[in-house]
Amino acid sequence: MAESATATAGAFPHLDSGWHRRLLDELCAIERSSASPGEREAAEWLAAELRRLGIDARIESEPAHGTFWWPLGIAAAAGLVAGAAALRGHRMLGAALAAAAGAAALDDLPPLGGRRLRSVLPKGQRTQVLAELGPADAERTVVLSAHHDAAHCGLIFNPEIPEAVERRFPGLISGGPSTSPPVIGGPVAVIPAAIALGSASGKRRLTQAGMIAALGGLAVLADIGRRGVSPGANDNGTGVVALLAIARALVERPPESLRVVLLSTSEEATCDGMQAWFRRSAQSLPRESTFFICLDILGSPHLVVLRGEGMVRIREYPGQSLALLDDLAKELGIPLFPNLRLMNATDGVIPLAHGYECASLCSCTDLKQAANYHWPSDTPDNVDYGTLADAIRLTEAAVRRLDERWL
Repeated sequence: MAESATATAGAFPHLDSGWHRRLLDELCAIERSSASPGEREAAEWLAAELRRLGIDARIESEPAHGTFWWPLGIAAAAGLVAGAAALRGHRMLGAALAAAAGAAALDDLPPLGGRRLRSVLPKGQRTQVLAELGPADAERTVVLSAHHDAAHCGLIFNPEIPEAVERRFPGLISGGPSTSPPVIGGPVAVIPAAIALGSASGKRRLTQAGMIAALGGLAVLADIGRRGVSPGANDNGTGVVALLAIARALVERPPESLRVVLLSTSEEATCDGMQAWFRRSAQSLPRESTFFICLDILGSPHLVVLRGEGMVRIREYPGQSLALLDDLAKELGIPLFPNLRLMNATDGVIPLAHGYECASLCSCTDLKQAANYHWPSDTPDNVDYGTLADAIRLTEAAVRRLDERWL
């Protein structure tokens, strides 16, 4: 096994797991919450690694709030106030305030929200790292995206929760729905609707149930806000390492007719960086000649090409994009976890919502969860480097195939 790994590293240095581990160790030593000085340090580290490979990389910086728990928490608190007003006889006022709270929460979620509430909250500096390979005048473009920030931990993300459920109810998760359960964003946006409906209709029990749910959501968000930052090895140090590995391969053998954009965003504030970058750049990226591949969480035991994703409703990935990745995985002998959809959001949901050919590569455990997701155990020691190597191989193969011929 060791001889095989050494031979692979010698023939394909971008697949060297020792190099991958060194990169992860360095990145995970940086505490890098969204729109923080640590995120800036991580961006500078990534840009330096790209330049070490001979690639001209630049950092873009702009003001950004950098959390999701404050805007969603304010919306949840407003829902509580609305319910209290309705229970005291101010039904229409309560309904209107609850509706406004729900609208504010929905507006804060990707892929299409304007994030108006977030725009008035205190700001740090968000960073994006950008680099390009291939002919500058190429007619076709592939955008490879990852993110270099890391998430706050939270009790709701404790990996023991799905394990305990599976022990108590065998097969409920592992053999259950092909869509992961919603975690935060969707429920917080929907809860005020129950309060608004209960307030407008005078149904006190519905209003009270909505208030209890809103209080629970507020407690979850407050817990996330007060906890520390995950080391972020799987989420998403692995995506950053994959970006560097593919860059290394493309430097050694550049694409001939394809422009490749390497993009690393500030993502953990619910895709905020990708949404902002996309709004600035979409006009220069025609739908008919641009393909997005999102690299996010690539160190769990099973590699996944997501079938769909979304925080409130699932958007299905384009059939042509899925067929490309599925066929290449078969050619390479890479097993994919089947038919998984995410009731959450990666950066891939942004181009997906705007009608681009795109795909999102992730990974999961047997219980359809990202390993060590948003938890202190998300360290380089707990990354599956075989899955990471497969993700790199599959993504590179997709870039090579699109360089040879478009969809």
